[in-house]
Amino acid sequence: MKKSGIIGLGALAVQSIAAEQTFPNIILIYADDLGYGDISCNGTSSVQTPNIDRLAERGLNFSRAYASSATCTPSRYSLLTGEYAWRKAGTGVLSGDAALVIEPGRMTLPTMLKQAGYRTGVIGKWHLGLGSGAVDWNADVKPGPNETGFDYSFLIPATGDRVPCVFVEDRRVVGLDPADPITVNYRTNFPGEPTGKNNPELLKMKWSHGHDGSIVNGISRIGFMKGGHAARWVDEEIADTLTAKAKKFIQDNRNGPFFLFFSAHDIHVPRAPHFRFAGKSGLGPRGDAILQFDGCVGELLHEIETLELTENTLIILSSDNGPILDDGYVDDAAEKLGTHKPWGSMSGTKYSSFEAGTRVPLIVSWPGRIVPGTSEALMSQVDFLASLAALVGVTHNPIVSPDSENHLDALLGTSSVGRDWIVEHSFSLALTSKDWKYIAPYDREIPDWLVKQKKIDPGLSSDAHLFDLKNDPYETHNVASKWPERTEEMAGILQEIKDQGGNL
Repeated sequence: MKKSGIIGLGALAVQSIAAEQTFPNIILIYADDLGYGDISCNGTSSVQTPNIDRLAERGLNFSRAYASSATCTPSRYSLLTGEYAWRKAGTGVLSGDAALVIEPGRMTLPTMLKQAGYRTGVIGKWHLGLGSGAVDWNADVKPGPNETGFDYSFLIPATGDRVPCVFVEDRRVVGLDPADPITVNYRTNFPGEPTGKNNPELLKMKWSHGHDGSIVNGISRIGFMKGGHAARWVDEEIADTLTAKAKKFIQDNRNGPFFLFFSAHDIHVPRAPHFRFAGKSGLGPRGDAILQFDGCVGELLHEIETLELTENTLIILSSDNGPILDDGYVDDAAEKLGTHKPWGSMSGTKYSSFEAGTRVPLIVSWPGRIVPGTSEALMSQVDFLASLAALVGVTHNPIVSPDSENHLDALLGTSSVGRDWIVEHSFSLALTSKDWKYIAPYDREIPDWLVKQKKIDPGLSSDAHLFDLKNDPYETHNVASKWPERTEEMAGILQEIKDQGGNL
């Protein structure tokens, strides 16, 4: 259909901008707790993800891609710094009042891209700590993402199930009434404040374990919060709020190049999807949250297409770790699972050393540059920094990002070869090659909360484990005694990697 003269001129202007732009815009869409088997382009028929599928149809879908950890904070740390989180103390799953774990001024993924002229933004879940210790939520909240390479930030400070339940935009709590200041405590409750433990009659969602603190929006959280009532989020509106902010960032920076880290909250607990998605999947709130995440992906794709930026935008979609059903709330995730397998054909969950704990979806799309298809290359999120540095012509410094390798060719599909070895981190360390998986012995006491989580097999043992992934993808049979030389070889390689710096 022929466009009007005004629209045509606008299109020419957009094309001119794209022609002048040396590097592509980059959007990193990061899901939370999304399993490899949770999306329909990876084989499930239990839930449909048409927007993610569309991204895969015009891009490259990886079957052997890994987050660096089976939990969120360390995966995010590794992704942004190019350094395995287990090399740095204090990078485990953080409380909502933890200090920033990325040193301001160090090289990060956004810092590197800024050197190439990118405008950088992070929107969504942060969970890497804020401030230098005790945070005053009623003043400037810093240091944070704005001190670690991001020009713009709109954050969930930690997670949706942790206080404070407010958004922070460029260091300030959004919508805060100075007459109702926020106070946060992760040890003791404030006098007179209701909690999930003491006031279950106030809850619209029951907690199963560990989420019996302050009640916000009818949902009890980890930790205690007082004040800030006007600033508190409504869980059912979080996805829409984050997506609107992401679209605004894209619009404001369409002249590019820009880097957007869209760190979605879905499908992390508490799962309280908007009414547009609630009850639509047949799998309960967890399935509905998958539909909601897919809807957010669709909104971002539509925005890129509307602005005619599709062919000059590299989109990377992945997840911070594998799937989990009961992670603190009673929401029928297990009861309504049916035949759906969030972990795909693998064993393990979030928190686990088995494959599904860290092997996650990875889809990379750049129309006109990436030939659509599938790839079995071994890929790790820790390599995003070095690989994208190669894309934009920034020299990667292996001293400050010691674990990040340049696998740009594999990321863009011009090579089928990725890493030789993948390091997987949960409570222990594991080493994976194309066909083999080694899990190091675990000689510590298994945390009590994990013991009580009877539906989670952390894959921990005082003995070394070796699995033949080619013939035993579900990691059923430990063949360490059958293949002692291979077990010893992989143990030695893992030790060499550990000795490069830091310790577990």
